[in-house]
Amino acid sequence: MNYRHAYHAGNFADVMKHSALALVLDHLKQKDKPFFVLDTHAGTGLTDLRGIEAQKTGEFRDGIARVLAEAHPHDALKPYLETLAALGCTGPAPALYPGSPLIAYQMARADDRLAFCELHPDDAATLRAHFPRNPQARVHEIDGYTALKSMLPPKERRGLILIDPPFEARDEFDRLARELDAALKRFATGTYMIWYPVKDPSLSGAFLDHMERNGPPKTLRAELFIRATDPATMSGCGLLIINPPWQLDETLTGLFTWLANILKQGEGARARVDWLQK
Repeated sequence: MNYRHAYHAGNFADVMKHSALALVLDHLKQKDKPFFVLDTHAGTGLTDLRGIEAQKTGEFRDGIARVLAEAHPHDALKPYLETLAALGCTGPAPALYPGSPLIAYQMARADDRLAFCELHPDDAATLRAHFPRNPQARVHEIDGYTALKSMLPPKERRGLILIDPPFEARDEFDRLARELDAALKRFATGTYMIWYPVKDPSLSGAFLDHMERNGPPKTLRAELFIRATDPATMSGCGLLIINPPWQLDETLTGLFTWLANILKQGEGARARVDWLQK
């Protein structure tokens, strides 16, 4: 639990992950029936980009600040950018950046239900303060993988499960594969979004190989690289999306190709969107 996202809030990985998240949530809202959102590693919910942590790394300047400075952003960014604006993240020098819990809450309707899990006590308390006495959005100070066991399947029988671990442990990919396999047995029809870093390709590659061999139908891989792969640093990141909305593959291909050009930090910036299982 040493990872603190404030140092990285609004970076290229957040832009990639949250723009896709907004597209999936926007799709879920197209049906009247309520949906459930489970965010297994939720964080604090909102980061002050003027704070010591964000200013120390300045990663947001090469992430969300670049996107907000674009006069003509990609059309698929509309749900994401509208949500950011509603939460106070605007202009080429944004002061705030919301995390996935506030993005999900802002986009949800009154009868949708949200569960946010955060194991770090201080971060859980900070997140809980955003939803005082709110029965719609609950913060749980528990391990996110435990929540996959205790909260699935949801009573709504439709929903989104966002799994975004800090990847501090060397065996994180192994645990992720086990827990995801078990969760799918309980709730096979849900939409799962699993974020992963691409730093050591041998680790992420083994996980993706497992999903290609053993994963369920309708498993989409979407990756964004801001430079050529370098084991010394995170050069890119990916999303594994199970049961994605119709035509999300085509939308993400265009969007992530555009983002790779806007957010590139060196040669080798690119996007890849393909099916591990179709």
